[in-house]
Amino acid sequence: MWELHFSRCTQVRYTWDIPYIGTLHNGRYYVEGPSRNSPRIAETDSPQGAVAMVLRNLPPRCGPAFIGNADELAAYEFARGPERPSDPRPFG
Repeated sequence: MWELHFSRCTQVRYTWDIPYIGTLHNGRYYVEGPSRNSPRIAETDSPQGAVAMVLRNLPPRCGPAFIGNADELAAYEFARGPERPSDPRPFG
């Protein structure tokens, strides 16, 4: 069995606030999360359906991946304040 995890940042220590996709023995896919203690969101027959379920369950204000780790992302979001949408650091 395999799992595909996502993060809102690009470096280790990653975030654990996005659902993830796993495979079942019968060729189906499941979506759980965001944490391992979270209940299963759904099962589907296709990888496209699993990705669609992840997209529907993204956290509020989720945008492009932040260049840095989870601690840097948290500090960045704290400094920006809750009223401003996430605007990750530009590449470069």
